This record gives sequence, structure tokens and C-alpha cells, in this order.
Amino acid sequence: MNSRWNECEDDETSLSVDQRFEMASELAGSDFLGVLQHIVEGEIPAYKFVEQAVMDRFTVYKTGEIIKLESGGMPWKSHIYDIERKHNVTTPIKFVLYTDQAQMWRVQAVSEEDSSFTNRLGLPEEWRGVRDSDLSAIANIPGCTFCHRSGFIGGNESYEGALQMAITTIERL
Repeated sequence: MNSRWNECEDDETSLSVDQRFEMASELAGSDFLGVLQHIVEGEIPAYKFVEQAVMDRFTVYKTGEIIKLESGGMPWKSHIYDIERKHNVTTPIKFVLYTDQAQMWRVQAVSEEDSSFTNRLGLPEEWRGVRDSDLSAIANIPGCTFCHRSGFIGGNESYEGALQMAITTIERL
């Protein structure tokens, strides 16, 4: 909110230092409240749902390496590592299944802790960058919609299809 280097502060239309400070203070306060609201109303309530999904992981797949979230858009990345430690999860979770805004199912790889770009296990190389019927044919799984070219996320029209994408990937190890 400081004046520009070439702005004349003597001009009667320019803002005073005190006015600029007030504007900066209001902006910082508003930003702080927005972050706090996100944490209190979004992140914290999501924890119990992610924790329950981790506890129910063996009902999703026998190895416990896949969790299913009932609600799309739920923040899970910030919680999963803490929950794994809290519950002594010895076989790390590899994939999270959830719906997107269009109700398509997503299969997303869990990244290595402290790394947002290295996955514990990515979707198969030959699926990457392939879409729709071509992907379904290669994967031998109906309803595939896409696989990102890095293999961190894929989509399917159904829960069963997204689950099969994750299972197929895990079983290829």
C-alpha cells in the first residue's frame, strides 16, 4: 500500500501514510480472517472424515492402500500423514478416491511426505496422457475418462472403475 516511487505525495488526491497504513491493516486483517475461516470451517472438520476413511481402508481394498472419501473437494493432503502416524499405519496409503464437482470419480496418488511432486505410487506409465475409450482399452477398465501425463491423478465415470484403476496399479507392483 506504499506509494509508488514516482508518485507525488503532495498532491491533494494522494493518500497519506496513515491512510495507506489503515488500508494495509484492513487488507491484512481480512486475509488473516479468510485463512482462519478456511482452517476452522474446512480443514479441521475434514480431519475426522479423513481419519474415518483411513480406519475403513480395509473395506475399500484388502491391503488398506486405498481410501475412499464420501465427499469431493475435502482437504485430505494436510491430514493423511499425521493420521497414518497416529494409527501406526505400516503399509502407506497409495491412493485416495473421491468425486469431483461433476460427480466423476477421481483416483489420486498420495505423494511422499514432504514432497508434493513425488508420489508413493503413480498410475501406470502407459495410461499417462491417455483419455476416454483409448484409456479404457489400454487399462481394460470400462468408464475411464483420463489419466494425467504425470500419473498423479486419473478419472472414471464410476466408483468401481476408479477403484479398479487403483487396484490394477497396486497389483502391478
